[in-house]
Amino acid sequence: MQIDPRRLAVLGAVANAGGILAAATVLRVTPSAISQHVARLEAETGVTLLDRSRLGGRRAAGLTPAGQLLAAHAGRLAEVLATAERELAALTGQVTGRVGVGGIPTTIRHLSAPAAAAVAAANPAIEVCVRQCEREPGLAALQAGSLDLLVAEGWAEDVSPGLRSVPLLDDPFKIVYPTAWAPLAGVEALLGRPWVDGPPGSAARRALDRVAAHHDATLDRPHECLEFPAALALVSAGLAAAVIPGLALPADPAPVRLVVLDAPEAGARRIDLVHRRGRHEPGPAAELVAQAIAVRAARLRR
Repeated sequence: MQIDPRRLAVLGAVANAGGILAAATVLRVTPSAISQHVARLEAETGVTLLDRSRLGGRRAAGLTPAGQLLAAHAGRLAEVLATAERELAALTGQVTGRVGVGGIPTTIRHLSAPAAAAVAAANPAIEVCVRQCEREPGLAALQAGSLDLLVAEGWAEDVSPGLRSVPLLDDPFKIVYPTAWAPLAGVEALLGRPWVDGPPGSAARRALDRVAAHHDATLDRPHECLEFPAALALVSAGLAAAVIPGLALPADPAPVRLVVLDAPEAGARRIDLVHRRGRHEPGPAAELVAQAIAVRAARLRR
């Protein structure tokens, strides 16, 4: 019996992501490709690895005891490979490899993209691949191994088991309103105006809720936007006010016709750097990228 380590890694992704469909999303391949890898691994080992009794329903396919055993070996294999990378880097003094970095648009703009450029200039043998993703898909991708680092919004709750979250900076929310409404005396003068809300559970929704609670006001929220550029477009059009994190604001608010107010009552969103937890995580190349991201975050905190 000979086990293909690449197929073993796919099985590990199924275990970490919670099923075939989730693993396909994380690895950016089709579900049929995942199924084929698992089927070939079953043929190689002569045992059933996937509990197919759950297929066709609403529940994700699970692993059999044999599948769980091999998935655990997939995790240990990843640790062995990480150890080899570190020892080779220590021996040669050279760091090479590909590093996947996930994040939301604002963290890509201010942190990941500048860090990737700095690493490329200093370490040409390191390839940094940036992928836009929200926090939950990013956490699943980290666990499955298709991402090495995630830079995204954080909160007080712990991240998933096997992952470590490091706070990078706090991004204060600002209140923005159309220049056509100016001049206004302050936030109190905006309370009776229309606002752009965020979806339930979003950072923007929580920030606007804090503004309303602080001023004991019921706000008119006719608009709802998930993306901050969409909210800014509504503000620029003169339709509403909004709460926007500082990193999402344009470099020059004048061309987009909006006024920016400091709003301590709106709070801030925390930006975290998340990576897998382990003796050899992050690897040498990912560690250099993480350090470059931390340097950019330190500059933004000044």
